[in-house]
Amino acid sequence: MIILRLFIVLVALLLVISSGMYIFTRDHRYLKFAWQTLRFVLLLLSVFALLFILERYVLVGWKVLL
Repeated sequence: MIILRLFIVLVALLLVISSGMYIFTRDHRYLKFAWQTLRFVLLLLSVFALLFILERYVLVGWKVLL
């Protein structure tokens, strides 16, 4: 769990820095990078949550049936 927290902190820092760079330079590359990073992180967290739910309920339920 500590790795997940560290990942979220680093991504938040990356988004803040790239948004700040957009504000200072008005270059849309930084905003596009921030948006792509946010989409990738949301996808990655969704996969992680799905795997967590799978492990939590499906595999534990399977052990009950056996």
